[in-house]
Amino acid sequence: MTAPNPQTDKRIDQLMGLLLRAGVILAAAIVLSGGILYLSRHQYPTIDYRVFQGEPRDLHAIPGIVSEAKAFSARGLIQLGLLVLIATPVARVTFSVFAFAYERDWKYVAFTLIVLGLLMYSLFGQN
Repeated sequence: MTAPNPQTDKRIDQLMGLLLRAGVILAAAIVLSGGILYLSRHQYPTIDYRVFQGEPRDLHAIPGIVSEAKAFSARGLIQLGLLVLIATPVARVTFSVFAFAYERDWKYVAFTLIVLGLLMYSLFGQN
């Protein structure tokens, strides 16, 4: 392990902050546009509280969400924004792996890879 460089650490922190801010702002913009689209198309929906109606089946998987968002479906855009919001901390952990590898801090690379593996398992390892 080499001696830490304060300039490199500061630059990595700045990039990580930029990544997190960009992810949250992008997710908020997508959800907001989907919400505005939804409200403009469904101004006075008939609400029946006796029957629960969840989201359509095609919005349960990533390919369905992406295809609905491409078609400018309001629910598809909202779901896509939520996916971007979920992907933001995953991108941060992935960035951390590369940052620690760049600094040749192999112990933290290993720890961060374990965290990334746990995140991936929690997202994709279950039905």
